[in-house]
Amino acid sequence: MNLTWPHVLAWRLRRQFVTAADGPGAVEIARRLCGLQNQVASSTRQAVAVRSAAPDPGELDRALWQDRTLVKTWLMRGTLHLVPSEELASYCAALGTLRFWEKGSWQRGHGVTAAETEAIIDAVPKVLEGAHLTREELVEAVVELTGDDHLRQALTSGWGVLLKPLARLGELCYGPPRDGKVTFTSPRAWVPSWPAEPPPPEEAGVRLARAFLAAHGPATPEAFDTWLFGGVARKAVLKGWFRDLAPELTEVDVDGTPLLALTEHLDDLAATEPSQDVHLLPGFDQYILGAPRNLEPLIPSAVKAKVSRAAGWISPVVIYQGRVAGVWEAKDGEPALELFEAVPERPLADAVARLRAATAPGSVG
Repeated sequence: MNLTWPHVLAWRLRRQFVTAADGPGAVEIARRLCGLQNQVASSTRQAVAVRSAAPDPGELDRALWQDRTLVKTWLMRGTLHLVPSEELASYCAALGTLRFWEKGSWQRGHGVTAAETEAIIDAVPKVLEGAHLTREELVEAVVELTGDDHLRQALTSGWGVLLKPLARLGELCYGPPRDGKVTFTSPRAWVPSWPAEPPPPEEAGVRLARAFLAAHGPATPEAFDTWLFGGVARKAVLKGWFRDLAPELTEVDVDGTPLLALTEHLDDLAATEPSQDVHLLPGFDQYILGAPRNLEPLIPSAVKAKVSRAAGWISPVVIYQGRVAGVWEAKDGEPALELFEAVPERPLADAVARLRAATAPGSVG
């Protein structure tokens, strides 16, 4: 099958609930997108709102802290994500195949020894059992249990680097905020559907690859690796997952590039017409994060620096015909646009109005 990038990008927009804004709720949107990056909470809320059939500003908090149908933790590429609770074990099983914290270079870079890393991984699940602890409380509990005061400095370093291995192992996730502070807890106690035994990594990896292609395909195994691991997956593991998934896959030609698609989606891909729509998507949106940064049909190289910025910052974008046609930022509650090309005025105005309505305080429906 021969396809063009405009066809593929239009299909992704529709699969990701962007085209029709027909997402059935935050949990199902997170499931379809393979998680919601949560580095900036307001961007996550916008990502859900612009895709929702009935935007509800309180939905994410209810799903996280009351219904516990979403869970927050460090996952893809070591960044904070929200994923459906019943899928967390699969994410952990797949990500746990890359045990970066066991490398001497990683330990030296963070000022800990192999023994100290093992002590933290052993201690944290014990102190979190049945508890919700702030970072300060967690550090004190680990120091008290291990008797190693040096771990205090390591555990209070920025970005939670020494907590990320625990997240990947399924031993730590975010708990409900307390007095304005985040808390951490154990998924075994917090996640209602946490399994008695973790899924086999092989099954988990195939499950994630299938879900990725269902929203971000057609794509290559390398694109999946970049999204999940940051491009550093164990090659034998990645090859094995796609070998096991092969009976469900068909190779397609996209403007001369061979990519893999789920066979069940071929008819839908073939029937999809290129998009003429305009959309405003927030920062760190999965439509951008699910694709390689060097995908020229999505992010023209001339504007890449405006989209993928320093320190991993991904700008809010204006999408036209499936590609990035501009960036925007909120100023005084309104999107201020920087366009890279001519965009039809009426569709652009409609996209701005749609964003405004979807993210207005108290908006529902």
